Amino acid sequence: MDTLTRMRAFIDVVEAEGFSAAARKIGRSKALLSKYVRELEDELGALLLNRTTRQFSLTEAGHTYYKRASEILREIDSLADTVRDSSGDVRGRIKLTAPRTFADAPIGQSMIDFAKEHPDIVLDIHLDDRFVDLVEEGYDLAIRITRLESSSLIARKLSPFGIRICGAPELIEKYGRPTRPQDLTRMPCVIDTNGRWLSNWPFVNEAGEPITVPVTGRLEVNSPQSVRAAAIAGLGFATMPDFIARPALEDGTLVSVLDEFVPTGGGIFAVYPHRRYLPAKVRVFVDYLAQWFKKYDAA
Repeated sequence: MDTLTRMRAFIDVVEAEGFSAAARKIGRSKALLSKYVRELEDELGALLLNRTTRQFSLTEAGHTYYKRASEILREIDSLADTVRDSSGDVRGRIKLTAPRTFADAPIGQSMIDFAKEHPDIVLDIHLDDRFVDLVEEGYDLAIRITRLESSSLIARKLSPFGIRICGAPELIEKYGRPTRPQDLTRMPCVIDTNGRWLSNWPFVNEAGEPITVPVTGRLEVNSPQSVRAAAIAGLGFATMPDFIARPALEDGTLVSVLDEFVPTGGGIFAVYPHRRYLPAKVRVFVDYLAQWFKKYDAA
């Protein structure tokens, strides 16, 4: 049994957070994975995992080994992908993370469409609204919706991204159309508690300087889709990603307001670590998303 096989078994167990979960995920027996990890520990002369019937955790040596082993295997897989790419054979698993907002919106269809068109590539999608450390947690790729700060990562912009302030036509008829951000302080608003701004919404003033406006309302919810539904129901003005607002704006159930005061410059990015070899499967996926969003933005 070679070291790479044992190494992969150890990484599978760590990432699945247990032997049973790893066995179900990769289709091998729990006993076999336990054997591989035990042989790896014997080979290294160090305990990598603390395991009891109720608890699973990495030792200090396990943390160190997991981080370096993950990097080594990614390099090996990337090199294999590069060779396959030269022969036109692109396959394998892509471990990626994306915000729930992205996956639940119409643009989440981009990942489904890719999976349909590339049956030899497995998409291992983890939906998480927190900031994920790609290198530390062993991800090939992240989809991020943000104004991207400088970092050690490589980013490719897939699509522009903006925020819309929206209200239902009957709400505007009742309270009037806001003409400046400060008008919202006396109007009902729907608060997205999953967003970074909560009840202090960002705007720019007439001089282009950033400002925040405090808002209040009777509904607070941690879902952009629920925020949109509440806005359509006339419960208040709401701030939401443009790709969430788009269907309601197109059918007239929501109206966009204060567009000239909304900050711009954001984007939807594919982000991946610096590597000597960019895996062909990752390049194919990112290229596909870029083309998908071109068609979506043009629609």
